[in-house]
Amino acid sequence: MTTSRTVRGRATGGLLLTALAALAVLVATCLVPAARPASAAEPGPAAAPTRIMPLGDSITGSPGCWRALLWQDLVNTGYSDVDFVGTLAGQGCGFAYDGENEGHGGILATNMADQNQLPPWLSATNPDVVLMHLGTNDVWSNRSPDTILAAFTKLVEQMRANNPQMEILVAQIIPMAPANCGECGQRVVNFNAAIPAWAEGLSTEASPITVVDQFTGFDTATDTYDGVHPNDAGNRVMADHWYPALTDALS
Repeated sequence: MTTSRTVRGRATGGLLLTALAALAVLVATCLVPAARPASAAEPGPAAAPTRIMPLGDSITGSPGCWRALLWQDLVNTGYSDVDFVGTLAGQGCGFAYDGENEGHGGILATNMADQNQLPPWLSATNPDVVLMHLGTNDVWSNRSPDTILAAFTKLVEQMRANNPQMEILVAQIIPMAPANCGECGQRVVNFNAAIPAWAEGLSTEASPITVVDQFTGFDTATDTYDGVHPNDAGNRVMADHWYPALTDALS
């Protein structure tokens, strides 16, 4: 009888220990937080596109289809993360493109600077890069190169006040041969000749000024419709001249 009680006691005790162990495992399992499933890393914010302001007169804005060709060239060669900006909408150039600009027909650089017209346009658009083909109307109005470049200096200061790291591409402007200004052709030559030294003196590492030669290879007889404004062929020439300098800036 004693042996029988001992066996039953051990059996009962073993069952109790087994139950307690199972309970402990259950409690421990409930207390350990469930592992979260692995997930892909959260994507970071997308980089903002580079904002490019075409700045000038009617050669830039009316309709200024070199801008459309330049935008198309950029997109077709992988520079899709760009945003052309300005307070003026693009005009028709035969295909859809990013057309915003600051190409104000008839404007003089000297008036733009004297009347502080540029700062509101900069504040509205905050460009990273400015493409400036400006001075044609100043030349036509017989402003001297020194006077025009003094206006350019003020415009550059205003650009840098808006963005201390502004990249500025300044054109040696296309040639002119209007019927009512026989001296304009040489005036353009004189003005363009003064631009490189001016740009070198004002360029900085933080805000470089790059001179873009829009004069060489442009023929007023074949590339304009009136001796001043580019036709389709002239727009192609201008876009081709802007492209390498702009892609250097974007890189």
